[in-house]
Amino acid sequence: MSADDSPHILSEQARDTDGSAGDDDEGDDGKGFRAFWADVVADEIEARDPDEPIVIKGGVSPSGVAHLGNFNEIMRGYFVAAVLRERGHEVRQVFTSDDKDPLRKIPRKLANPDGEIVGLGEVDAGALGRNLGKPYTAIPDPFGERDSYAAHFAALLKADADRLEIPVEMVSNTELYADGAFDDVTRRVLSDLDGVREVLSQYQDKVDGEYVPFNPVCGECGKITETVTSVDLDAETVEYVCTDMDVGDNTIEGCGHEGTATFREGKLPWRLEWPGQWDVLGVDFEPFGKDHAEGSWPSGVDVARNVLGIEPPVPMVYEWFTLNGEPLSSSAGNIVTVSELLDLLEPAVLRYFFALHPKKARDLDIERLDQLVDRFDRFERAYFGEVDDEDLTAFAERAYPFVVRRADDPPTEKPVRLPYTFAAVLGMVDDPAFRERLARDEGHIPDDASDETVEAALARVEKARNWAERTANEYDYRLQTELPDADFDDDVAAALDDLAEFVAAGHDGEAIQAEIYETARAHDVEVSDFFAAGYRLFFDDTQGPRLGEFLGELERDYVVARLRREA
Repeated sequence: MSADDSPHILSEQARDTDGSAGDDDEGDDGKGFRAFWADVVADEIEARDPDEPIVIKGGVSPSGVAHLGNFNEIMRGYFVAAVLRERGHEVRQVFTSDDKDPLRKIPRKLANPDGEIVGLGEVDAGALGRNLGKPYTAIPDPFGERDSYAAHFAALLKADADRLEIPVEMVSNTELYADGAFDDVTRRVLSDLDGVREVLSQYQDKVDGEYVPFNPVCGECGKITETVTSVDLDAETVEYVCTDMDVGDNTIEGCGHEGTATFREGKLPWRLEWPGQWDVLGVDFEPFGKDHAEGSWPSGVDVARNVLGIEPPVPMVYEWFTLNGEPLSSSAGNIVTVSELLDLLEPAVLRYFFALHPKKARDLDIERLDQLVDRFDRFERAYFGEVDDEDLTAFAERAYPFVVRRADDPPTEKPVRLPYTFAAVLGMVDDPAFRERLARDEGHIPDDASDETVEAALARVEKARNWAERTANEYDYRLQTELPDADFDDDVAAALDDLAEFVAAGHDGEAIQAEIYETARAHDVEVSDFFAAGYRLFFDDTQGPRLGEFLGELERDYVVARLRREA
C-alpha cells in the first residue's frame, strides 16, 4: 500500500488537545495548521472534489449491546459532516447496520428498549440460541417490540443519535440486498472469480481455487452458508450446499440442504461487502477503529480498485478508548450505553469527549467523571476567552460551536455551569429552593440570572446525583433539611458549639476539617465520636463525606445553625 492510501492522515496536521503539536505545522495542502482535526479531514475530502451530497459512513454489526464504542464512527462522522456543512456542502451521514451477518454467538448482555443493560435472564435466550447462524434480521426481537433483533439494535443506536442531536440515517444491509442495490457489485465480484481470489489470497489463507465469495441464506433452515458450488451470471443465482460454519472453537451445524439462491438471497463476505458499500452508497469518507487499519482497510482498497474499479473513500483511523481502564467488551460486561451516560452528563460534555483528537487513546473513568466535566468546563471557558492557554483557546474557538451544535449561530454568552462536584453536593439536598440558595451563596449563580438560566444550571445537579449513586462515592448521601432528632453528651455539645463559632468566622472547608480534630481534642472527645455527631446532624447517619470540606461548600448560616442544633 502506498503512503497515499494510509488511513493515518491526522498525525501532522492537527494538534492534540493537550497542546502538543505535530512535527510539521504546515499541511500538505498548504492550508497550514488546523486547530480541529475535523478540518483536516474536511480538507482531504474537498481535495478530491467529490460530487454532492458528500457521503460520510460508519457501520457496525448488531452483535450485542449498542454501547458507547459503537458510537465512535457516528460521532467522528458527525464532526466532519458538520464542518463540511459549515463550508456550504450538502452532506449525507449514513450508518450501516451489517444486519445480514449471521448471529455467531449468544451475547451475555443486551440493552432493553430504554437502553438499559440487562442480562439474558430477562429475555428469551433460547430464541437466540435456536437462531445461531441466521441473519440478524431473521431473528426475533428478544424484547418483542421490533421486527427483528437487528431492528431493535438499530433503533437503540438511532435513539442515542437523536439524544445527541446527530442527524444520521440508519441503513440496513439486508434492505440494500433486498432492494437490489448490491446486484451490480455482486455480479462484478462473481464474474471475475480468478481476479477476486488473487486479491483476497493476499489477505486470507482460506482462499483457494474453489473459493466463491458469496454466502447464500439457506432456503431450508435460514442459516448463512459459505459453500457455493456454481454461479449462473445470466440468472443471477448460485447453487449452494448448507454446510457447517466454524465460529472459533465452536461449530454451527448446517442442515445439508442443496438449493438455489438469487443474488438478493445472500450476501458478500465482509472483505468484499465493505468496499461494496462504498460503491453502493457513494461513500466519500469513513472513520474506523485501528483493528481495521492493518487488516480490512488494505484489502478493501485492493478490492475497490482492482475488483470494483472505484476509489476508496478518505479514511481515518481512530484510537479506541477504554472504560474504567479496561477495553470495552460486551462479553466481559465492561460497557456503558449512551443513554446511561446521559443520565450522568449533559449531551455537550459527551460530544466534547468525541471532539478530542481521535488518534490519542483515552480512558472514560466513570468514577472520575468529574474530571471530564471539569475539562469540558475549561474548554468552554477557553472559547469565551477566559483561559490563558493559546492552544486550548484555538481548539475551543473552532470546535466549541460544533460541540454545542451552534455552528450556524455561534454562542456569544457563556452558560452558567455549576462545578460538577459542587452539583453533587447539591444533589444531597432534595429541596430545589435550598439547592438554588446554596448555589447562589457560593457565587455559582449570578444575582441577575434569569429563571431559565437558573433552571439550566441546576439541571446538572440531578446528573451529578445520579453519578454519586452509580459510583457510591463520597457524595452519595442525603443532607437532612430538617434537624434530626439527636441528643449529645455535654462535652460533644460544647465541642459542636465551638465548631459553630469557628465556621461563623468564615473559614474554608480545609480549615474546618482540621478544626474538627482540634476541637475534639480540646473537649476530650474521641475524634470518631465527634465526626459521628456531625454526620448525625447533617445526614442523620454515622458516616458521610469528608465533613469539614463538605461543610465548607454549604451556606455558612445554615451550617452554623445546624451545629448549634437550631431548627
